[in-house]
Amino acid sequence: MFDLFRSREKSVRILLGALLLLVALSMLTYLVPNYGTGGGPTDTVVAQIGKDEVTLPEVNKMIQTALRGKQLPQELIATYVPQMVEQLVTERALAYEATRLGFEVSDQDLRTAIQSMIPQLFEGGKFAGTQAYAEILGQQQLTIQEFEADLRRQILISKLREVAVEGVVVSPREIEQAFREKNDKVKIEFVKVVGEKFTKDVEPSVEDMRAYFNVNHASYTEPEKKDLAILTADQAKISESLVPTDADLLKMYNQNKEQFRTPERVQARHILLKTQGKSPADDPKIKAQAEDLLKQLRAGGNFADLAKKYSEDTGSAVKGGDLGWVERGQMVPAFEQTCFSLKPGEISGVIKTEYGYHIVQVMAHQDAHLQTFDEVKTQLAGLWKNAMVNNLMQRISDQAQTLLQKDPLHPDQVAVQLHMEVVRATGIAPGSPVPEIGTNADFDQSLIGLKQGQVSQPVALPGNKLALAVVTALIPARPSTFEEVQNQVKEAMIKYRLQKKVRDVAQELAGKAKANGGDLAAAAKSMGLTATTSAEFARQGTVEGLGPAAYVSETFSRPDGTVIGPIPTPDSTLVVKVLEHVPADMSKLPEEASALRDQLKNQKERERNTLFEAGLRDALKKQGKLKYHQDVIDRLVAQYRAG
Repeated sequence: MFDLFRSREKSVRILLGALLLLVALSMLTYLVPNYGTGGGPTDTVVAQIGKDEVTLPEVNKMIQTALRGKQLPQELIATYVPQMVEQLVTERALAYEATRLGFEVSDQDLRTAIQSMIPQLFEGGKFAGTQAYAEILGQQQLTIQEFEADLRRQILISKLREVAVEGVVVSPREIEQAFREKNDKVKIEFVKVVGEKFTKDVEPSVEDMRAYFNVNHASYTEPEKKDLAILTADQAKISESLVPTDADLLKMYNQNKEQFRTPERVQARHILLKTQGKSPADDPKIKAQAEDLLKQLRAGGNFADLAKKYSEDTGSAVKGGDLGWVERGQMVPAFEQTCFSLKPGEISGVIKTEYGYHIVQVMAHQDAHLQTFDEVKTQLAGLWKNAMVNNLMQRISDQAQTLLQKDPLHPDQVAVQLHMEVVRATGIAPGSPVPEIGTNADFDQSLIGLKQGQVSQPVALPGNKLALAVVTALIPARPSTFEEVQNQVKEAMIKYRLQKKVRDVAQELAGKAKANGGDLAAAAKSMGLTATTSAEFARQGTVEGLGPAAYVSETFSRPDGTVIGPIPTPDSTLVVKVLEHVPADMSKLPEEASALRDQLKNQKERERNTLFEAGLRDALKKQGKLKYHQDVIDRLVAQYRAG
């Protein structure tokens, strides 16, 4: 724990103590921050904390980071904008208060933090230099000044937070209570009332459905639909259309000759009898077996067949011992020396390495040489196509949207220019399959909010494909007819009727069980239902056949014999009887006390931090040190809501 608080002057300690008291009091009335106080807004300042400002670019940067990392979907950003603003404001407020209370960040504090975050800058304990530092931060689109200013702020915040939570204490009684809550168990009897049992009883007639629709017709609308001209680029198809000339390939060959230099190498195969991992006493027997195999080979035995049958190199045995082409430095010394000393077709004697006994045959031997153009022509064609198609796909991605925006009425011409294909689609609603694309969330996202004549962003699709679309027509949302939504109406009615039926049956069951002295099993049997007895379970456990114990958490606080219900769960409605409480084994408390203490302490620290932050914001607002520019926040929310 940071010990700075203990060494501070008495006046600072009193001030901080008063601040913590204010936090506790403000919890009663200021759990929700009050936006909209403060002085005159500007166009870009979201909030002011002392002389510091939270600006629109900072909030937008935070939003774009969340979008890039797919932490939040685009359509929910407007909802989360106020929370992001509050997060930035809270950080600045904490840094402001830390500075006001006299906390400082030394150069050594900063260096230690940087060394922890970017250890590659300090290999061997020596700083790699400003240029390397700037390059690493540049990859994250940060300058040294921006990074260090933010890091100093975070260190200040950390110091203040450590003082704010200092003195958090967990009592033995709290630990004991947590142990009991974790380890107390209960045993129950339960009946699951499920809707499937009553499906036939709730089937609506067509007349029922029409009546329901007439009452609820406002709930049924056909969504806005779009007619689209979709431009797609398929990397595989584009690659097939590309045919390099010999001049293209020769140019690539001459520019990259070093890639086609082949070192001396041999194509070899072997039989391995392992000694590794075996007893030294087995060595003579293994060697004798290898010598016997060598005799068979020299007598005309088939090398591949013997390798498949006897070799213990599992990687090569299935291939008849074939190791493929091997170069110097890839094998252990004794094995390598033998391979490069044999002539093609020649079989070695028995060779001993650390792995065991080998018999080697060299199939071919190539001296180091530069592969000729003809030898690598096919390889060059593949490399040339890959380079060209990658460049083309990038050009398509960069230019397609711009060209379509200039001429949305002629997507076919844009497609020809960019080697794309055009697919026409009519009546495309959000979430519906799209020709040549299928159902794709990213493509759906790119169409949100587009009007007739507008163009989507390019979207990468599975299979190295790219797509974007121009909206050729917009079909407005309209009320649905009964025939269009008859199945939806039927499902809604069945769902509602089943829920009511299940609830009524469960209520009846609970009433019968309570009336007959708590005999849940007998009550269930009388209604054609089945009661199940559970094993013992804890609060955080699961109940077999039921699910999380949280569904029946009430059973832990009710006496044995109590009938509880109905209790709704995702797939059924329950009626439960408490059979037996099983108290925690307190003799095991010492084993868990330390972990429970840490858990409770962390929880209390989080709660105190939340209180501290809320109280600090409130105190700074009352002092006029924190001012929100609500109109700027509202414009930002509206911007993302419109998008």
